[in-house]
Amino acid sequence: MVLTDKLNELKKRKNALILAHYYQNLDIQLAADFVGDSFELSKRAKEAKEELVVFCGVKFMAESAKLLSPQKTVLLPQPGAGCPMADMAGPELVKSLKRKHPGAAVMCYVNSSAATKAECDVCCTSSNAVEIAKKTDAQKIIFVPDKNLGSYVAGFVPEKEFVFAEGWCPIHKNITKEETAAKKLEFPKAKLAMHPECDPEAAKLADFVGSTSQIIGYCQNSGHSEFLIGTERGVAKRLRHFFPGKTYHMLSPALVCPDMKKTAIEDVFNCLADESGEYSVDLPEEMIKKAKLPLERMLEL
Repeated sequence: MVLTDKLNELKKRKNALILAHYYQNLDIQLAADFVGDSFELSKRAKEAKEELVVFCGVKFMAESAKLLSPQKTVLLPQPGAGCPMADMAGPELVKSLKRKHPGAAVMCYVNSSAATKAECDVCCTSSNAVEIAKKTDAQKIIFVPDKNLGSYVAGFVPEKEFVFAEGWCPIHKNITKEETAAKKLEFPKAKLAMHPECDPEAAKLADFVGSTSQIIGYCQNSGHSEFLIGTERGVAKRLRHFFPGKTYHMLSPALVCPDMKKTAIEDVFNCLADESGEYSVDLPEEMIKKAKLPLERMLEL
């Protein structure tokens, strides 16, 4: 029996739910019950009947699932899978920015730790960030941790003042305007779809800018047959697998997240078989209470 078959058998026996982010290795995506963006998966975890959730992603994603479903057991198959961008804006930085800008609302990208969320007013995702910024009451917004996404949002909300943390995604930040222009010349018929975590100057050259799931939807539904993918490699691999009638080029070979690629299918099986504290995502009750608020506020808006 191959490992994926053993995993399916174990999952059924333990009545577990396996969630995977789009940046995970393709074999893990194919083994998961649901594949999606980080917050989309957290909502899936909350809505699911299963009380045992295996979250194939990075730490802040599994924490978000735990915040929305504190009564459930959430396992992270690779405990060492983190996010450098999330680490760039810790709670102390947020407190410092609030002291410097009294009266400003703190809007945090969901790509942040639970401890950081606990110091913020409202969360956002890459797909709803513009809408959340427009609906937030304050005229001044502190945006953490991703300056690129924040700058992208600010371009659509000129009526408000923004203060940015100096954070970034090391993977998307690799993409330069010059490299993007060169790739467009190399593949002149391809439509370029980019993530807003990319450099704003590079993103201006895109035909479409959106979240991971929005990029997939754009490529799937577009009448065009050739695309340049300006986000993590896992997206292009998924598109090639499920929509093979079209052609997908990577904008850059550097678009590979080492933390997302840490998780192997063996890790998924082992964590579900073990269920020990090594894999369990546990948060203090007071932190859960505070960090849930900006997530709930986002859902309200």
